[in-house]
Amino acid sequence: MATQDFVSVTIVTYNSGRYIKRCLQSVLAQKGPAVEVIVVDNNSTDGTRDILDQFEDRITIVCNDHNAGFAAAQNQAIRLSRGSWVLTLNPDVLLMPYFIQALLEAGRLDNRIGTVCGKLLVMSPDFDIEARPRVDSTGIFFTPNLRHLDRGSRQVDNGHYLKREYVFGATAAAALYRRAMIDDISVDGEFFDNDFFVYREDADVAWRAQLLGWRCLYTPYARGHHVRAVLPGNRRALPREINMHSVKNRFLMRIKNMTGDLYRRHWLSIGARDVVVLGCCLLYEHYSLRAFWQVLTSWTGVWRKRRAIMARKRVSDEYMAGWFRYEPVSRPAPRRKDTAVLESPAKTQTAET
Repeated sequence: MATQDFVSVTIVTYNSGRYIKRCLQSVLAQKGPAVEVIVVDNNSTDGTRDILDQFEDRITIVCNDHNAGFAAAQNQAIRLSRGSWVLTLNPDVLLMPYFIQALLEAGRLDNRIGTVCGKLLVMSPDFDIEARPRVDSTGIFFTPNLRHLDRGSRQVDNGHYLKREYVFGATAAAALYRRAMIDDISVDGEFFDNDFFVYREDADVAWRAQLLGWRCLYTPYARGHHVRAVLPGNRRALPREINMHSVKNRFLMRIKNMTGDLYRRHWLSIGARDVVVLGCCLLYEHYSLRAFWQVLTSWTGVWRKRRAIMARKRVSDEYMAGWFRYEPVSRPAPRRKDTAVLESPAKTQTAET
């Protein structure tokens, strides 16, 4: 049973030996609430498990005999967790000492807040932080052609994003989820969709949570650093499997969460992006053509999940449509007991947030 003000930190590792020690040290050095740490290792072969063994008296370690994927392994960890809040964390993230406490304080503002995210800043694979820090993420937003992007990504951190505000969702690299929301929006016992395997599973959770009436709050007082490997401009440098899952999950996420109203509003933009994706697969990424076969073979299960989600949709079409813009969308955070501002998200310019 979940415990009040007790946070479960869930981490999935796969050949994460370069990062995991410092990540765990930053988690175990957190000030404030009590935490438990659960690490699920997806059959690493680079010495990650030897490093985890150094922490075995302070954390729970689960070792899989195969790579189950990020989504399934996170679900494993979440099922083992006991906290009233769950912080999903990538092993290439370092947290400032009051990161978790700041997230918790923000999450207590309203019981409809299901997700809380902070300000992640760019960090190099060698743990170097630039003299002029750049933003990695302050939450995610969706465009009308169904791309999901990190707010502020790669911008110099020169005073942007200084207020608590509602955003569409959070990157699972460091997202705090309320246990009540996890239980509410899970489908077939899965919070993250196992069919996704890796990539876009956090965007899928964000979309589903919005449909079911939950909110995501960004707070600038929780700060951490992240080494991000997947960026819009470096696709060709990524492993083929990640690119294939990226294509597959674009369509799985849409089938599950897209309403007829949203499609009618943006069908031209969506179709144009689909042509680009298919064209790239035909011309450059032949290996990603497998994605379309996988979508077809999982069609029945995906539609079952869609029916479960749509049967419980709790927000208006107008509300959902307000989040899909080509500029980041946010809404000022309400005062305690003041929830009226949640009704209509508004577009905010990046430099003004």
